[in-house]
Amino acid sequence: MSAPLVEAIGVGKRFGSTVALADARLTVVPGESHALVGRNGAGKSTLVSLLTGLQAPDGGEIRFGGEPAPPLADRDAWRARVACVYQRSTIVPDLTVGENLFINRQPLAGFGRISWKRLRAEGRELLDQWGVEVDVDARAGDLAVEDRQLVEIARALSYGARFIILDEPTAQLDNNEIERLFARMRALQESGVTFLFISHHLQEVYEVCQTVTVLRDARWIITAPVADLPRAALVEAMTGEATALGEGVTESRVGPDVPVRLAVSGLSGDAFTDVSLAVRRGEVLGLAGSSASGKIELAESLVGLRTPSGGSAVLDGEALPFGDVRRALDAGVGCVPRDRHHEGLVPELSVGENSAMTIAGRLGKYGVIAPSRLRAHAERAIADLDIRTEGPGQPVNALSGGNQQKVVMARALATDPRLLVLINPTAGVDVKSKEALLAVVDRIRAGGTSVIIISDELDDLRPCDRVLVMRHGSIADEFPAGWHDHDLVASIEGVTRD
Repeated sequence: MSAPLVEAIGVGKRFGSTVALADARLTVVPGESHALVGRNGAGKSTLVSLLTGLQAPDGGEIRFGGEPAPPLADRDAWRARVACVYQRSTIVPDLTVGENLFINRQPLAGFGRISWKRLRAEGRELLDQWGVEVDVDARAGDLAVEDRQLVEIARALSYGARFIILDEPTAQLDNNEIERLFARMRALQESGVTFLFISHHLQEVYEVCQTVTVLRDARWIITAPVADLPRAALVEAMTGEATALGEGVTESRVGPDVPVRLAVSGLSGDAFTDVSLAVRRGEVLGLAGSSASGKIELAESLVGLRTPSGGSAVLDGEALPFGDVRRALDAGVGCVPRDRHHEGLVPELSVGENSAMTIAGRLGKYGVIAPSRLRAHAERAIADLDIRTEGPGQPVNALSGGNQQKVVMARALATDPRLLVLINPTAGVDVKSKEALLAVVDRIRAGGTSVIIISDELDDLRPCDRVLVMRHGSIADEFPAGWHDHDLVASIEGVTRD
């Protein structure tokens, strides 16, 4: 077996009375893709901060190639050993690709002036060396997400680092984009690059990684070859218990005699054309498709975020008010948007304030929110969704990703919606939080709420009574409950089924 490229040996880290890591271990050998998995709060982010030199461990040791890690102040030495491509891009969108590649180290032409000719030439050489097919003069903000990630990887490799940490790299990618990213990862591995791959999508671990390390409750649990660890055993290692995630509905729970709640007829917009569908009272409908299928745009039209160019949507006999979120809320539509960080939360506000944002007018008179009513509402939401927080007053940005998503769900449910639209509802959350969020769907549909789930995750679609697949802006296929993964994926990809 190869000598370790990177080791974390018995590392620990505390923040006050909170134990973030206790005797954690990690051994990564050259040329592999090594998965690091665990629930939110397991210690993954803390371990990454130690591996990248952002913090020093309180105990234990970080080693690179058998040698102790450099001092924290020696940033050049750290950059030559390791880099992290975070879920939130560090690319500066208004700069060109070349400017991003050499940010703070631009080649100079004399008298402190930047040599733009050398910058472009060296940028092209760097991109060609690592097979990144983007224009060095392109504005970075205009690149696709996967291309921005590859630019970040190329920038890291230019410092000499051959150990790259990928933190939830597929969170904003569709299936085709994910496959292209994985193909680049494999090519880079063959060129001597080693990856630490962090993801909540366990199927990706099996697709692209050779070894997996599991953290739970700030401790190392297991390191094993991926091929030797069945999915059920991996989930159990992450959670400490067996999980029901992945078990789907075998047949529809909504009969044809149940009244239609939402009727969409001939709806057209920027990315979809002539879409017609119906959702019955208490039905859970899934919408699947690639990022270019139009499914997101259709969903955002139903919740008031977009204005379609034609067609209609009627909820319980009343026309939906397009292009007006406030009126859509008043009409009985709730929404969990696709990106909790940019669309779902106000990070500086508290858990209580975020959970009550849609009903602020009900919590006091004359535009003034009564603190006691806000607190009572927040405490009910915290209990109903099992939000792990210090209390209603805690800033929402201090919560784990799974608990932040529960706050977004609480806000959507606060209005007691008749139709709840969930867009990528479990993106970036751990296995147990996924279970909890999908359990909410079962609970509210039993009370008569209709639900539309738009997701790239098959597990998100398993609670659905049926799933519609969109391609090129139109509904291309329908799958009743009990569908098989390979059939649904084939339809999403446009592959003809026998």
